[in-house]
Amino acid sequence: MVTITKPDAVAMDGQKLDQVKQLFHQQIDEGIHPGAGLAVYRYGNLVLDIHGGIGKDKPVDAKTMFVLMSSTKPLTASCLYMLKERGKIAYDDLVSKHWPEFAQNGKESVTIRHILTHRGGFPETPASLPWTDWPDWSKVTQAMEQAPTIYTPGETLAYHPINYGWVIAEIVRRVDGRTFDRFLAEELATPLGLTNTYVGLPKGLEGNVSTMHLMEEDADASGYSATFSEPSVWGSIVPGANGLATAGDLARFYAMMERKGSLDGTTLIQSATAEEAVEFQVEGVDKSIGTFAQRSLGMALGDERMGKSSGDPLKTFGHGGAGTSIGWADFDSGLAVGYITNGFRGAITNNARLAAISQAVRDACI
Repeated sequence: MVTITKPDAVAMDGQKLDQVKQLFHQQIDEGIHPGAGLAVYRYGNLVLDIHGGIGKDKPVDAKTMFVLMSSTKPLTASCLYMLKERGKIAYDDLVSKHWPEFAQNGKESVTIRHILTHRGGFPETPASLPWTDWPDWSKVTQAMEQAPTIYTPGETLAYHPINYGWVIAEIVRRVDGRTFDRFLAEELATPLGLTNTYVGLPKGLEGNVSTMHLMEEDADASGYSATFSEPSVWGSIVPGANGLATAGDLARFYAMMERKGSLDGTTLIQSATAEEAVEFQVEGVDKSIGTFAQRSLGMALGDERMGKSSGDPLKTFGHGGAGTSIGWADFDSGLAVGYITNGFRGAITNNARLAAISQAVRDACI
């Protein structure tokens, strides 16, 4: 268990941190979501780790895992950071260099960098691959091979909500030899002490996962809140969206990134690799989601859900999860935050609640 550091030891205001706790519980009490977890690190030290409310059918506790949705994506990207550092891949490699069958239907020129920055040109999850087929990896890879582009690779910023993770997972499998769930567990989760983090939940742990609760009837046209509450989906490999973790684990991942690859004596990646991963790559109106976005290699930059930085907004990096969560870190402030809820909301009310917590955490810094 990670020891809680006193706020004043890392230049945080204890009273304002208490206000963060009050806001956290207020959101639950007001019915904004049934349950949630929040953890905060500063300069690599844990200063807050709280939880509250109801999960599936019991109170949220320290081991309750939440569905991360797209907050999974940076954890997935970090597997490529490791392989790149080890000389197994380069970001400008064609995906087909490692996966020859991928080079069809317009995807011949897609690079790993294109995947990480959502410029692969094939953002649409194949209709031929319903969620009931997601546990079958051969069907997943075949669908990715056959998926057609709708944009020229490298030219258009268009968010790939699900395909992103499947392509990265197959690259990892082909380059390393291990399945993605095993690689993530052995190379990221275990060394870093993420004891409640999975992509591909082992059988028997379903009782530790909170389902998602749809809080607004018109907030989920995709049906994600129901699909990603299915135990068979938790057990599948969907590294763009089906990660499961506690807020403490999510914040710990970002603390490692904020410390530039090392935390508590464990080095996952070298500082140069971490810095490269969060460097600005592309910006523009995203054709898939219709809003302005700035992206690094697998991360979103300066997202409103991360609060307002007092320094360079591009130094704040992380990712949100559809309707539910945010994880982020900031080199300027030394903060790393994981905030996960189980109440699925539309963009307006979801972004507001996440931004409110993020800003309150920022305001607690001295």
